[in-house]
Amino acid sequence: MDKENKKILNTIIKNFSDKNQEEISIKELLNVAKKKTKKKLYKVEPITDLKDMLNKSYDKYKDNVAFKYKISKDEIKTITYKEFIDDVNALGTQLIKMGLLGKRIAVISENRYEWAVAYLATACGVGVVVPLDKSLPANEIESLIVRSGVEAIFYSKKYDEIMLDIKQRKTTDLRYYISMDLNERKEGVLSQREFIEKGKNLIEEGDTKFLDAEVDREGMTFMLFTSGTTAMSKAVMLSHKNICSNIMDIASVLKLYEEDTLLSFLPIHHTFECTVGFLYPISAGASIAYCEGIKHIANNIKEFEVSAMISVPALYEGIYKRVMKSIEKKGKTQEVEMMSKLTSILSRVGLDFKKMVFKEIHEQFGGKLRILVSGAAALDYKVEKGFNDLGFKMVQGYGLTETSPVIAAGTDFEQKVGTVGKVLPNAKVRIVNKDEDGVGEIYVKAPYVMLGYYQNEEATKEVLDKEWFKTGDLGYIDKKGFLYLCGRRKSVIVLKNGKNVFPEEIENIINRIDGVKESFVFGRPEPDDEIDLKLGAKVVYDKDAMKEAYGIETEDEIKEKVWEQIKELNKTMPPYKYIKEVIVTEEELIKTTTQKIKRFEEMAKI
Repeated sequence: MDKENKKILNTIIKNFSDKNQEEISIKELLNVAKKKTKKKLYKVEPITDLKDMLNKSYDKYKDNVAFKYKISKDEIKTITYKEFIDDVNALGTQLIKMGLLGKRIAVISENRYEWAVAYLATACGVGVVVPLDKSLPANEIESLIVRSGVEAIFYSKKYDEIMLDIKQRKTTDLRYYISMDLNERKEGVLSQREFIEKGKNLIEEGDTKFLDAEVDREGMTFMLFTSGTTAMSKAVMLSHKNICSNIMDIASVLKLYEEDTLLSFLPIHHTFECTVGFLYPISAGASIAYCEGIKHIANNIKEFEVSAMISVPALYEGIYKRVMKSIEKKGKTQEVEMMSKLTSILSRVGLDFKKMVFKEIHEQFGGKLRILVSGAAALDYKVEKGFNDLGFKMVQGYGLTETSPVIAAGTDFEQKVGTVGKVLPNAKVRIVNKDEDGVGEIYVKAPYVMLGYYQNEEATKEVLDKEWFKTGDLGYIDKKGFLYLCGRRKSVIVLKNGKNVFPEEIENIINRIDGVKESFVFGRPEPDDEIDLKLGAKVVYDKDAMKEAYGIETEDEIKEKVWEQIKELNKTMPPYKYIKEVIVTEEELIKTTTQKIKRFEEMAKI
């Protein structure tokens, strides 16, 4: 920061401290602030397909680091864009040589470099890529392999036994089992590393079949299974056009720079991580660092010098609680609150001093972390606002697998805490069947809406109304164009008086109670009133956190404390939303692999 701005900040801090904070007016600050002219959109270079994206990234960023990951406790391996794209081209060349042109190829593993290479080699000139959920049990993995009709599969050593069993029983169309870990072929299992070397030799000998292969921009190239049981999961068909149009729209409102490093933590088979955390950074020339696991996140952020990450609310909420407890232990809570108010006012008039003022907190994260993107569930308002007040740009995004996935997001230009931002530039959203509060189902029309569900015309017709996709989510748009989410249409609790209760909304409030890990709000008949429902909450608690916060340990004490807190929350809500029953447990709620509550299964248990 230059001397002039430091002087300005020191003057404002003194005035702010000497006066009643309510007396500080925006006009006073405008005397020393320099307003910044805000753009509406970033200029984005068009990409027609992912092969085009790779070629452009090669030309612009070939010497940049594309990937970083740990190969030992103290050693980080880096791979350049040139090395990465050369590997993709080599693997694709070998796959065509093996007769897999136009075929379906599955990929399953933890987040790792080999997954990225296999995914793009398949998608950029070979066939259809089928990313599988790494958390599924063996029988469901086998079922999806059968349903998708894949003929080859890339996998890590974690799946060796499962693949051996499938191979021996011959229940699938699989012809090639390709290990990400073997250095060479062993007992009928092929080696991805060996394939890459063979592909490089083929290219040197003049084989250009993959390099010259044309990509079908409009047809299905990506088959993605939605979360749910095997029988219920649907196979979403996406095209290069779908994904590339989404990448370009994201890039036009949320900037990644080639100097950025993004931490890859969420399962990469999921569209949110794949599009936003993998493909978008590759298009921008940024680096991707593979996280070693949830226990290593804090260290990995520092070691990899992470500047951006995407994750789910539960992770951010846990990190934020630890930051605030650290501030509290140092006796700096009041000071931080005062400086947060001041720097927030300054940022509104074009002066951003947050990183300087909260330098000590930023250094806990390595000093480079600047942007946090949250998705998949509602983020606590306090956490989103808190991170932004401390100088980290935190935004929420919204989307579905069927929309490649992002529909709306907070941006570098416009953000409103508590919303999922504004609809992306090339998408249109309308709210259908609104209630008295303006809440209705969200329909979206965009170039990133899926082609349909594979071999499921009935399910496709249910959600596609001409060009409009029915999301199944409920929400509303305010006068300034910000989108609010209220919950899933299928999970709404309808009371006899016609009022709608959105359980996710109340769960989000309950989850703020100290010691509460998660909650599930449900409705069931009142014992003395067969014509109406009473609302209940199943609360999952953290025993250690309860002891630390309240000095209590037994389940009866914890239930009493939770019930006491919920009664206070009831006072802040209209009577029809009152929670009248509480169940407490240490057992985690039943969830999908993308951490969404399986509501019907939880209700059956209750």
